[in-house]
Amino acid sequence: MSNFNSIGLIAKIGNAKIIESLQRLERYLAAQDVKVTLETTTAQFLPDCALPNTSQEEMGSRCDLVIVVGGDGVILGAARVLAPFGVPILGINRGRLGFLADVSPDDMESKVGDVLAGNYTPEDHFLLEGEVVRDGAVVSSGCALNDVVMHPGELPRMLEFDLHIDDQFVYKQYSDGLIISTPTGSTAYSLSAGGPIMHPSLDAIALVPMFPHTLSSRPIVVSGQSEIRIVMGSESGTVAQVSFDSQVEINAGPGESILVRQRPDKLKLIHPPGHSFYEVCRSKLDWGSRLGE
Repeated sequence: MSNFNSIGLIAKIGNAKIIESLQRLERYLAAQDVKVTLETTTAQFLPDCALPNTSQEEMGSRCDLVIVVGGDGVILGAARVLAPFGVPILGINRGRLGFLADVSPDDMESKVGDVLAGNYTPEDHFLLEGEVVRDGAVVSSGCALNDVVMHPGELPRMLEFDLHIDDQFVYKQYSDGLIISTPTGSTAYSLSAGGPIMHPSLDAIALVPMFPHTLSSRPIVVSGQSEIRIVMGSESGTVAQVSFDSQVEINAGPGESILVRQRPDKLKLIHPPGHSFYEVCRSKLDWGSRLGE
């Protein structure tokens, strides 16, 4: 008897290999004593499949496990929808790196079988929520699992802003922007900008400047309970873009504030037996396991 009785399937269809993995997974789950539901867009790529389909939002209330086939980007999108429902996610990696989707297609059936049998490790990942405030009113908002990034958009130009943490002034900065990263996102865009790698269990947020106009500006790691407030310079006239996981963007104009804080609900990731964050770093980031190797 499976620990999970109702399973949702989500896939980002980009090539034949993803469809092949999705079909294999569907056949495997059909042989188990579980109810399977396809995400609506995913179902379009399995036209001969008679399984029911629904939206990701409905999956949150109907399913007790969601399996995502694809890369980390698919999990990022699903996480923002499913986290409020507390539905755990298991990722089958058909992307490039796969920090979040860590099950290889080669042993997909055995790893999924372990999870269904209750042999897995759960891991909580917090998300960030951000909002743009104008004259005391929220004009737009979003949430992110990896990072909230303030940047100049398509045109390269300096941004002027003041940074406050928990209502304490930190600095005025001129730079290409700021990356506000969760531990989950510390191995993503933040890493490429020189940010620290943080273990997923940490309750911390990294603030990583992007090409600051000073040699003394360095990444800062603060408590995960901190509220970050960025006040856009009112004299430059520059409108910044605020990106959430590089998938959702909103604008912040001169004099407006960007507030970022931890969301109360968390994403629950499921890892099969043998998962190790450090082994993932060794594999994905090409760390040498021993000197001389």
